[in-house]
Amino acid sequence: MRKNIILECLETGERLYLTSKNVRNTPDRLKLKKYSPKLNRPAVFQEIK
Repeated sequence: MRKNIILECLETGERLYLTSKNVRNTPDRLKLKKYSPKLNRPAVFQEIK
């Protein structure tokens, strides 16, 4: 079962990206490196609950 999640930047707190994940395969919080326009470089984005 896939669940929609919102990704939030750990440095700036902006919530830009919406993605989905398989809850059965990855039960813990997802961390992805995505582009942040405020920082003008890639940054770590974490799933929010």
